[in-house]
Amino acid sequence: MIPPLQDGDFVAQMESVLELYKLPYDPLYPVVCMDESPKQLIAETRIPVPPKPGQLARHDYEYSRKGVCNIFIATEPLAGKRIVSVTTHRTKQDWAKFLETIERRYRHAEKITLVMDNLNTHKPGSLYETFKPKKARALLDRFEFVYTPKHGSWLNMAEIELRVLSGQCLNRRIDTITEVRRQVVAWEKERNNKESVINWRFTTEDARIKLKRLYPSILS
Repeated sequence: MIPPLQDGDFVAQMESVLELYKLPYDPLYPVVCMDESPKQLIAETRIPVPPKPGQLARHDYEYSRKGVCNIFIATEPLAGKRIVSVTTHRTKQDWAKFLETIERRYRHAEKITLVMDNLNTHKPGSLYETFKPKKARALLDRFEFVYTPKHGSWLNMAEIELRVLSGQCLNRRIDTITEVRRQVVAWEKERNNKESVINWRFTTEDARIKLKRLYPSILS
């Protein structure tokens, strides 16, 4: 996606995210990035040929579609932590319940700053459409939402984790959501044990130089 040229709203939101990423690690005020992605469930139509010495396994080009599941991921880049949940759908209720999962993992925190994109499900109202008002309000008070700008999903570090998950775990044919969940749980545990962090280097100063075309032209 190409960001709009000379768009003040875009650069304001972009710089807000970039300044947030500069903050030092604080376990009481964790910065967590959240994203989601569909996963196509695909079954083999013929038995694959197993690998041999010097030859990879071979799969028939034909396959059978078995539907789609959804993968939610949240990552705390400075702590090397991530949370993954696989759901059958990606509704407002699914998102709200994933926020509940995040909150439980960060019960020690004073406030959780959550970076995410501006999907219509990623709204405070989704909590009230899922939980009773008292619980929805209590859960909402635990978070501060920071949205990436439209066409700026690359600013969300959770996208990096999704690419790692896809490359290391899900880049093959899997036909059931049960198997996806099993694979994802193992990946999450291993990566958390390694405390794999994300070393984000792109700063506001970099943006003002490399993405100058996105900033409004000021004559005075």
